This record gives sequence, structure tokens and C-alpha cells, in this order.
Amino acid sequence: MAWQSWADFFHMGGYGLYVWGSYAVTFGALAAEAVLAQRRHRQALAQAAAGDPA
Repeated sequence: MAWQSWADFFHMGGYGLYVWGSYAVTFGALAAEAVLAQRRHRQALAQAAAGDPA
């Protein structure tokens, strides 16, 4: 597919909202997973340092 302008590229032939929305949801889920994994890691380290077998 050839685009004539950046606006055409972002519009994606009428599917831009779906395409870019999908990217946004995926990026948001990946970012949330990274933050939550880091939080769980810190909690695990704190529990290990405290000797809590939880």
C-alpha cells in the first residue's frame, strides 16, 4: 500500500482507529505487565529478606 501523506498513513484506509487502537492496547498491556512484574519482584525480595515463607 502506498500512502500519499502522513495523514493517509495514520488513517490506514479507514482502519486507522482499529490499527492504532490495537497498538495502543497492546503497548498498554505490555507496560502494565512490566510494572506489575517489577512490583511482584520487589515484594518477593522483601519477603525473602524478612524470612516470610508466604
